[in-house]
Amino acid sequence: MERKIIKQVTGYPTSDGAGVKLVRVLSDQTVKDFDPILMLDSFDSTNPRDYQAGFPMHPHRGIETISYAYQGKMTHKDSLGNEDTISDGEVQWMTAGSGIMHEERMPASKRLLGVQLWLNLAAKDKMVAPAYVSIKADQIKEIPLPHGKLRVLAGSCESERGYQSHYQPLDYYDIHLDPKSSLTLKSDSQRSIMLFTLVGSISVGEVRVKEKTAVKLSEGDTLTLQNGEEKAQILYISSLALKEPVVWGGPIVMNTREELNRAFQELNEGTFLKQKIHY
Repeated sequence: MERKIIKQVTGYPTSDGAGVKLVRVLSDQTVKDFDPILMLDSFDSTNPRDYQAGFPMHPHRGIETISYAYQGKMTHKDSLGNEDTISDGEVQWMTAGSGIMHEERMPASKRLLGVQLWLNLAAKDKMVAPAYVSIKADQIKEIPLPHGKLRVLAGSCESERGYQSHYQPLDYYDIHLDPKSSLTLKSDSQRSIMLFTLVGSISVGEVRVKEKTAVKLSEGDTLTLQNGEEKAQILYISSLALKEPVVWGGPIVMNTREELNRAFQELNEGTFLKQKIHY
């Protein structure tokens, strides 16, 4: 059965962090529809003043953040002592788990183009140990297509395997389509699948999807993407819906109000971080 679009959300310009200009697409208003993806922010600028202020040190608990810099650079530093920079087609994967402090900086580049996802952790995994890993360009498999290419940022596609999530299963592809082309993908009918048009617009069935738009797809085992007159770059994100309660407060996402209040109390008391801090 062919998957179809059941929900569209087009991003809107806003700012976050120390004044970073971005396009916010998914938020606390879209949790139920796009479960387990909580947030999606898109970055697309040729002006370094839009983003160089970055995101100063701040906490997270209960989620994983996955940042993809297709063009440009992102520098990560955290309370575990990790400091790392990704660039041009690389990925940062941070498990906040029981609690982490981190900052993100974006050095000046010709163009900053990418996204950050927040992936929810299941209730049983909310308090796992925090961790950070970078997925470098030489670890990302690229599959040639008749009219484009597919980069396996995480998970697997056909016989190619990329970085594997330790908790919530995730297939994460960066699909490039040439003008006037199409692509059909097979999918597990149990998976929750969404697309994001990073560059350009596409059609799914009879529905046109403009740039910087996230779409949630119906159940099914095949998906066909059709491109128009210009090249398009589409992010494909497949996981399993958690179907658990979400209580979200700023950078912390838990399952109950009590858990959320406890997290903020621990922040105030200085007991939020469960792992040894290294600076």
